[in-house]
Amino acid sequence: MWWKIGLGIVAGLGLVFAAGSTYGAVRWQQNTQNMRATLEAHRRSPTAGTYDPAELTSVPEVVRRFFEAALTPGQAIITAVDIEHSGTFNMSEDAEQWLPFTSTQRVVTDRPGFDWDARISMAPGLPAYVHDAYIAGEGILHASLRGLITVADMRGTPEMARSEFMRYFAEAAWYPTALLPSQGVEWHPVDEHSARATMRDGDLELTLLFRFRDDGPIDSVYAESRERVAGGSTELRPWEGRFFDYQEIRGMMIPIQGEVSWILDDGRKPYWRGTTERISFEPAL
Repeated sequence: MWWKIGLGIVAGLGLVFAAGSTYGAVRWQQNTQNMRATLEAHRRSPTAGTYDPAELTSVPEVVRRFFEAALTPGQAIITAVDIEHSGTFNMSEDAEQWLPFTSTQRVVTDRPGFDWDARISMAPGLPAYVHDAYIAGEGILHASLRGLITVADMRGTPEMARSEFMRYFAEAAWYPTALLPSQGVEWHPVDEHSARATMRDGDLELTLLFRFRDDGPIDSVYAESRERVAGGSTELRPWEGRFFDYQEIRGMMIPIQGEVSWILDDGRKPYWRGTTERISFEPAL
């Protein structure tokens, strides 16, 4: 008798858990739809535009080589991008705790913004859902276990806006027409392998250091400081994204592999490694 009751309780808890998981997933999906609707609502009407090498007359030589390698003359300006990634994410601040993730990301280039919607496998059957976003000038980081239990919710501060706009800027290797001077980016020489670029959104202005490979493509993007949460508090640390395995997609050279790291006192600490599984572009008409 008792073992039957016990089995019934286990089965009942399983049904409750499954029902709760379904509810959490549906609620998270609705949240994703709402965020992306807001992203689209602040999107400016696209205007026709193409890449013309003539606009490169005032950029540093290393930047000219980058655009010549990355783009095809007459290439349509990219207005939106959809990206699917898979990879691993290091969940530990001071050790190696790499967990697998999959993600979809929606990017619009004017007004600049994105929403990264990820699933990180914390344990068998226990995914963490994560939104990392920059929408209408607001930075957002929201994480939840199965869409039911919020474990992080950071948004609405100038620091978050700066941090997430920085991610948008650094990831422009995946949508390189956003880095053209005609799109408002200012380039300044550093040396034969690097240059600084400045991008603005409203009152927010960022300058990042871009390093380039000898054959043209972006090797890395470096920020002197980005807000990092560690030990329950925040600190400003150098931050860097690196790109690998470039392939031609729709007339553009796009990186397939990437790695993101904090630069700490004891060296580089990678925390994101990803592979581009699919990428599609919306060009200006």
